[in-house]
Amino acid sequence: MLLVIDVGNTNITLGAFRGDELLGTYRMTTKQPRTSDEYGITLKELVEHQRVSSMDINAVIIASVVPDVMHSLGSAIIKYFGVKPIVVSAGIKTGIRIVTENPRQVGSDRIVDAVAAYTLHGGPVIVVDFGTATTYDLVGQDGTFEAAVTAPGIRTSAQAMWGQAAMLPAIEIRKPESILAKETISSMQAGLVYGQIGQTEYIINRMKKESGYPEAKVVATGGLGKIIAPETNVIDVYDSQLTLKGLRIIYEKNRR
Repeated sequence: MLLVIDVGNTNITLGAFRGDELLGTYRMTTKQPRTSDEYGITLKELVEHQRVSSMDINAVIIASVVPDVMHSLGSAIIKYFGVKPIVVSAGIKTGIRIVTENPRQVGSDRIVDAVAAYTLHGGPVIVVDFGTATTYDLVGQDGTFEAAVTAPGIRTSAQAMWGQAAMLPAIEIRKPESILAKETISSMQAGLVYGQIGQTEYIINRMKKESGYPEAKVVATGGLGKIIAPETNVIDVYDSQLTLKGLRIIYEKNRR
């Protein structure tokens, strides 16, 4: 059984696969410092909570954009699962070729999403990930990672707004009934959500125009993507498990 781990800036997301079947997903916070023992115990408890025996885990693959956690996390997997994890990094087989100016600067999470979107949907494809940052990545017809756009994420924008403006409260991020808000909270929600919709539509349309791929499929992922995707016709597919699927695909390309 394969355990896939996506270490993001906000959360660590895990998935357990038997073959190509995703048996369960799990989530824990990234920013809390943990020892290897704390990681190991927590990971085992999360996996076994959904009746997946940790003893059945015989392979692990990790994609991480947070280097500081990798020593403890990797040690935990070796100690508690008896497995040396594969880490998505330069030199690993992915099935796509990165032709940006500095390929090593492309985050492993973006590579994994691109692999999943291209493998599952073909190219050209634009991959949108609504995370801590909202990222837009272009994969061409032949599987080349051609270009990328990075913008502030919805929650990041929200935290900046209420953190820097003393009179603005922390709010739930959701779409209000109308953009014509009549009080502070719904006005902030309107700005955040409709602003993100507008940004998404403009960037995708601009990418299609400048790339010469007007028919590129658009695949979105990321937790807050479920708010945005139903509100615009520029997103063709929303897949909350895209990154986990991409990790499984990369593992299959690199298994010994």
